[in-house]
Parts: sequence; structure tokens; C-alpha cells
Amino acid sequence: MIDIDLKCIQGKFELNAKCSIDAPVLGLFGPSGAGKSTLLAMIAGLKKPTKGHLIVDGEYLFDSIRGVDLAPHKRRMGTVFQDSLLFPHLNVRDNLSYGFNLLAKKEQYLKLPKIAELLEVGHLLAQKPHQLSGGEKQRVALGRALLTSPRLLLLDEPLASLDVRLKHQILPFLRRAKDELKIPMIYVSHAIDEILYLTPQIAMLDAGKIIAAGKFHELIHDQKVMILAQSLGLENVLHTQLLEQHPDHGYSLTSIGTQLLAIPLTEAVIGSQVSVAITANNIALSTSRIEGISIQNQLVGKVNDIQQVGTRMLVSVDVGVQLLVEVTAKSLIDMQIGQGSTVFCLFKTQSVQPFPAINPQ
Repeated sequence: MIDIDLKCIQGKFELNAKCSIDAPVLGLFGPSGAGKSTLLAMIAGLKKPTKGHLIVDGEYLFDSIRGVDLAPHKRRMGTVFQDSLLFPHLNVRDNLSYGFNLLAKKEQYLKLPKIAELLEVGHLLAQKPHQLSGGEKQRVALGRALLTSPRLLLLDEPLASLDVRLKHQILPFLRRAKDELKIPMIYVSHAIDEILYLTPQIAMLDAGKIIAAGKFHELIHDQKVMILAQSLGLENVLHTQLLEQHPDHGYSLTSIGTQLLAIPLTEAVIGSQVSVAITANNIALSTSRIEGISIQNQLVGKVNDIQQVGTRMLVSVDVGVQLLVEVTAKSLIDMQIGQGSTVFCLFKTQSVQPFPAINPQ
């Protein structure tokens, strides 16, 4: 259990972070400049808050009233940054062992052979950092953090400098570390797909404030969260099951309940879960199925809510899951669409963004 109530003033920027965390992994999500890295630095003890408190498992790590401010090495936090920050003069074995060797024997819970096996870096132990790929460097950085036997693992956009291919290589190792080592994590990113691969539990940070915290699919219906999600280009995340692969035609066929959904070709295994995202403004509504059109996805559902968010009209349609659709007020009037109306949600296959399956826990 982590209780955060921290304030930090840096020039004109003010960060006010208040939330309680009782989940194996928390994703800290928000746009660049929101204060995500600053908050993580305060938790790690690398930046001193102006005031407030930080309590981890009942222990005060910082409290401005009590005068408590534990040094970083006493907080037992493992940190992984965007840049691996490996020691260039040390080989992989010595990089991994650096923090481990500073621990008292009774605190050395994890051993190098287990971590090397978990992260598949055993064959790299004799190499220097300049001989490693970007993905290998990040795996070594993760291993070094894990070998400090941390009570909490802090990951500050660890995949931001990697291309999509390398990201998809590293994410499974992060999930394995979570599942097999049971070390709690706070994962910072402005890429929602990375976070949702590890956890549905999210704190949404914007302009220095946590505007919402909880399960992503519950938060997304909050107006403040919807506005933020829209600005970052993501409002709908759907969990589908892969049914068929059609590489010659460039698409995969998935299902949402009893309905079929065509998505861009994915490398997932048939029968596995594939999570996809689609923005609300990429979906059109129709009162009937349309024939003779190139749009392949036409999901039928019932309108259960209509909200105005700023100048946007957001229609919530139950297609087996909730789907947010952005339309104009005029189109709703012209088509006589209201709460309870049966509609078809139309969107192109290529407007769907697939990413690795979301961890349901």
C-alpha cells in the first residue's frame, strides 16, 4: 500500500499529487510536461518535495511535518530510466551486480543467475554496454534494478527511446518480472498501450495534478479523462479474440462477443487475446447497415448515453462493450438518434491500432 500526498513547486510549475495505490502495478499516464518524472523522482528520493508525505507499507519515507526524509539508498527503490545509464567501463555481469554487491547478505533476495535467466541476458555477461543493442541495454538496466531487491520498482518511460519492434520485445520481460518476482511497480509513460499491457490500474496526471485514478475502462467515462484521452488520441480500448489470419489480404479477424472485427494484420496467435484502440472521431454512425462500401467494420449496438464535452458530442454505444463515438449535434438531430436508438458503428480496418494483449489483473 502506497499513500502519496506530495507537493513540489519548481518556478512556475506546481505539482500536487495525491492518491493511494493498492495494486501490483500502477501506470502513471499523461502528456509530456504533466509532472510524471518529477513525481517518480520524489518517490525515489532524488527530488525533495516542498511539503506532504509518502508512506510505503506503513513506513514514512517522507513527511514534511515529522521531518522525515529518507535518503534514496534507504528507500529500497529500483529505478529504470529512459536511458539505460549503464556503467560503460563495466561488463554486463558487473553492471548487474553493482547494486547487489552493496546490499547486506540478508537483503540479497534475488540472485544473478535467476535474473539473467528471466531477462535472457546470460549470454551477454562478458560484453560491455557499447556492444549491446538498445533492447539489450534496457534489459540489463532492468536486471540491475531488480538485483537491488527493491520494495518498489520505478520505471520512468523505459521504452521511450526504443522503436516499436524493440518495445514489443521488452514488454514481455516486464510482465514476467511482475508475474514471477511479485515486485510492485509504478510505470510512467505517455503511451497507454505500454501501461495497459502491464496493468489496468492507472493514475491520470495532467498539468501537475492527478485528475483521476482507478481502472482505465471506468475512468474513461469521466469528462476530464475523456478530454485528456482525446488530446492524446485514445478513447476506446477493446479486448478482442483473434479468430483468423489473412496475410494475403493484410488483415486479421477478431471477435467482440458475437460480432466480428477486422484489424490490421497482427502476429498474435489464433485464439489469443488482442487489444486494440480506436479514437472516437474515427467512428461514424448509421441507422442501418450499409452495403457496397469499403468500410469493413459495422458493429451494431444501442445508444445508452449522449454527452457534450466542450464542443464535442460523445455517443456511448453498447456493442457488447462500450464504444465512444464522436459526431456533431446536427447529425444526431438529422438521423433522429437518441438514447435507446439502434445504430451501426462504422470504421475502417486501418483506423484500428492493435497492441499486445492487456493483462486482465
